[in-house]
Amino acid sequence: MAATIDISRFSNLAIEAHDDGVWVVTLNRPSKRNALNEATVDEMVEFFSLAPRAGVRAVVLAGAGDHFCAGLDLVEHHDEDRSPADFMHVCLRWHEAFNKMEYGGVPVIAALQGAVVGGGLELASSAHIRVMDQTAYFALPEGQRGLFTGGGATIRVTDLVGKARMIDMMLTGRVYQGQEAVDLGLAQYIVEGSSLETAMELARKAAQNLPLSNFAICSAVSHIQNMSAMDGAYAEAVVAGVVNTQPDARERLAAFADKSAARVRPNA
Repeated sequence: MAATIDISRFSNLAIEAHDDGVWVVTLNRPSKRNALNEATVDEMVEFFSLAPRAGVRAVVLAGAGDHFCAGLDLVEHHDEDRSPADFMHVCLRWHEAFNKMEYGGVPVIAALQGAVVGGGLELASSAHIRVMDQTAYFALPEGQRGLFTGGGATIRVTDLVGKARMIDMMLTGRVYQGQEAVDLGLAQYIVEGSSLETAMELARKAAQNLPLSNFAICSAVSHIQNMSAMDGAYAEAVVAGVVNTQPDARERLAAFADKSAARVRPNA
């Protein structure tokens, strides 16, 4: 069933739709370094719940101002003086938002600058592609603040950098930036200029793929990674059976067969 996204409902997210199916979703709390409060997370849940059914072909996730996201809104957290049960439900809401990003089937490309810290790194690690500029830096300072990650860092960031580096980041507050961050897997691209510009280019490229192919890439891979090898192989075969016989692919396959399609070539 098709869905409609009413962008007037969003205040913590600035949302812009482009004619090519690329949507730009910008965390819009620059005075707070785009720290995630409850209202922002609720808006993320709403948007990413609707996106797969609203014709969204790709999403660029960005942050307003000089920073992508400084993590949990610690002022709100302090003022709320939450109980353990209250904060557990806050964490579960974060998981709901980030899972809808990772498993929702719509490519999400994060444009990173400045702080990608704590919950901001958890958010970035939920995207399928991360582009960083020269100002971006990554850290998990929870240990120094008497906290523990609650938005999936133990899963997603550990997948990116490994258990030992994840623990080191939390224990010592170690900061990664520049090429080292790319080499560790915290981002796939580093650019001299605007990370947003490169993220838009990648999103437009992804948006040209067939939606069913993108859905499989941006949902099945993550699901299969959670399975045993045997179960994953079976699931991969089933997904391939559906995707690789989709009628919309016939024209593209015919172009390959008659040699009119572009061939894969190494970068010049």
